Amino acid sequence: MQRYGHGIHTKSPSASGANGGSKVSSGKGWSTREVARHTGFNQSSIVRQKVIEYRLKYQRCAEVIHYFLERDGYEVSLSSVKRTLKRNEMTKYSKWKKWHQYEERPRPEKPGILVQIDTIVDGPYYDRLYVYTMLDVCSRWASAMPVMKIGTHASWEFIQHSQEDMPFELKMIQTDHGSEFSKWLTKTLVANEIQHRHSRVRTPTDNAYVERFNRTIQEECLSRVPKTLEAYKKAIPDFLHYYNFERPHMGLHMLTPNEVMQSY
Repeated sequence: MQRYGHGIHTKSPSASGANGGSKVSSGKGWSTREVARHTGFNQSSIVRQKVIEYRLKYQRCAEVIHYFLERDGYEVSLSSVKRTLKRNEMTKYSKWKKWHQYEERPRPEKPGILVQIDTIVDGPYYDRLYVYTMLDVCSRWASAMPVMKIGTHASWEFIQHSQEDMPFELKMIQTDHGSEFSKWLTKTLVANEIQHRHSRVRTPTDNAYVERFNRTIQEECLSRVPKTLEAYKKAIPDFLHYYNFERPHMGLHMLTPNEVMQSY
């Protein structure tokens, strides 16, 4: 059968039109556009009526309604089902669901305007180390610190430690939604005049710069030393000096982060 946009059509001989009085012939295999033309009903009304009818009948979510419609011979996109339910105020939301609001992402025109933070999990749960990482989007200035455990207090300690060595002030920090970056850290940052922005859910590209740095420090530093806290504490500062002062960056036109800093 031929589909028309996001509409539905059916092979069911007993399917109803918008008011339940117009039968669609399985032999003809009419789409809702053809039904609308022959019955006088608006095509979108036919689609909406079938979705509403199944919602009232089954009292299930959009995904299940979409499954039932296709099972009964109708073809309709899941997005059409969700849109119809939303427009008719038939969508139910969990009162426990946390709805995220995202501040507008600033343009990193100067160092410190947008700094991304992440954590590297190294090893299985019974033999695990963590490495906090931080990268300034403008200058690519990096910082890192190994720890045995992560948490909001450890995150704040890392930020304070990094700020001592960074040649600029932190204006905004962007993190994912990990528990180590939760409400206590946000309140602490705001109290110290630092904004806290979370990356969008299921959008790892929002933290692409620090994610790329994670790969770099793992390949060029962590993989070359024993996996112990003492070894990491010794190797990481040496690597950071090399990364910030000596290592040329293609994204910076072969300059180092320190050379970029000199222009501000």
